[in-house]
Amino acid sequence: MDYLPVFLDLAMRRVLVVGGGVVAARKVELLLQARALVRVVAPRLHPALSRARDAGRIEHIGAPFEPRHLEDVVLAIAATDRPEINRAVAAAGAALRVFVNVVDDAGASSCILPAIVDRSPVIVAVGTSAHSPALARRVRAQLEEWLPERLGELARLAARARARVRRALPDASRRRRFWDRLLAGRVATQVLAGQAAGAEALLEEELAAAVSGGQAGGEVYLIGAGPGDPDLLTLRAQQLLQQADVVLYDRLVAEAVLARARRDALRIFVGKQTGRHRVTQERIHTLLLEYAGRGLRVARLKGGDPLVFARGGEEIEVLRRAGVPVIVVPGITAALGAAASAGLPLTRRGVSQAVTLVTAMGEGAAALDWRALAAPLQTVVVYMGVAQLPRIVERLLAHGAPAARAAAIVEQATLPAERVIAGTLATIVQQAQAAQVGAPALLIVGEVAAQAAAAQAAGAQAAAARACQALPPGQSLPPTDASSPTDTERGA
Repeated sequence: MDYLPVFLDLAMRRVLVVGGGVVAARKVELLLQARALVRVVAPRLHPALSRARDAGRIEHIGAPFEPRHLEDVVLAIAATDRPEINRAVAAAGAALRVFVNVVDDAGASSCILPAIVDRSPVIVAVGTSAHSPALARRVRAQLEEWLPERLGELARLAARARARVRRALPDASRRRRFWDRLLAGRVATQVLAGQAAGAEALLEEELAAAVSGGQAGGEVYLIGAGPGDPDLLTLRAQQLLQQADVVLYDRLVAEAVLARARRDALRIFVGKQTGRHRVTQERIHTLLLEYAGRGLRVARLKGGDPLVFARGGEEIEVLRRAGVPVIVVPGITAALGAAASAGLPLTRRGVSQAVTLVTAMGEGAAALDWRALAAPLQTVVVYMGVAQLPRIVERLLAHGAPAARAAAIVEQATLPAERVIAGTLATIVQQAQAAQVGAPALLIVGEVAAQAAAAQAAGAQAAAARACQALPPGQSLPPTDASSPTDTERGA
């Protein structure tokens, strides 16, 4: 180990910064966050430093550096663009036994400043012994994604309970097991999800169970898996998948998403498969209550968003009635994922001023306000509508939608097998049948869907151009059929 990592308490202690530029300004801001008394030595100041001086936040000496400026300081940072000045600061610090960090010069430094992840009071410092500051920044960025934003709140909760836990569990091994379970269990989940109000009561419940030797209850995470691409999972979803003991997942959850769960988690399929028995919603409720009742952490993983055309609302009611804590983690719903992946704006000035999400499944489909759905200046996204596509189009046309209104189907949105079928209400049924479109797929109706046809045409032209470049000299591609559906729809 080249350096010993140390956290310094700089509150109300004087620190010297030599330099007045942008680098010095960044260092000063960091020191002020640590509540240091900052003295800046520089003939001229960056505007940010000038504002800090005028606000009385720093002491400024507008003169060249002299060794006397190191008097009564505990740490110095040399941040000028003059190597000889930086070296002079380092030499003066060595003579006075003051640690000096010379920016971008590890050889002249007696200490280095790490890359920092701040979740106060949790602080993570990353260093590479000055070999690669860029690598340290990259590691810090990865830690920023991995460490929950409210981790500091969890640390403060633990600090408030520390004395109580020590009195209740005098045995060190039992106390350690309690903290291990608590910091990875439902109390931590509540705090990290921003629901700290009930975390204190849950902590007391966990502590009472630990004292009596009983078993604390479990919890359920209602997680939106997004439209399919695992990289579209939220950070919160990935964090909870990594701590879940049991995962109940639907048919529309992609294998790549399921792979983000903890490797040793029990995985239970509760979706619908062609030719196989469908797991009833009541059975899902039973499984959720059963596993949570064993004190386990249960992830209920749903495609898209768990509260959009899903049974998440019913599951929340059942769990809350049973007193089981539930955390809802939203996901990118299929409409947003499909539109973004296909490059279709769901709203556009002068073309679509509203978006309506509907489902064509179930008894409610017949009761939809089809006249409103057929109105202009809006985008209608139909979930689970592939099997009912002819009937959907028939109803839209019967209630006033023009046959020329643009329509597009996005199949397997965000996945490698994604396809976009572009047409109009007059042609989309025939096109879907010819392409043998299958679920999962979304129907998007509205003038914004015309961009799908334009994108298809542009892609075809680009492919033709690439093919022509690959042909031997003197050969050419056969002419395209000008009466093809896509060309007709585009007015060619």
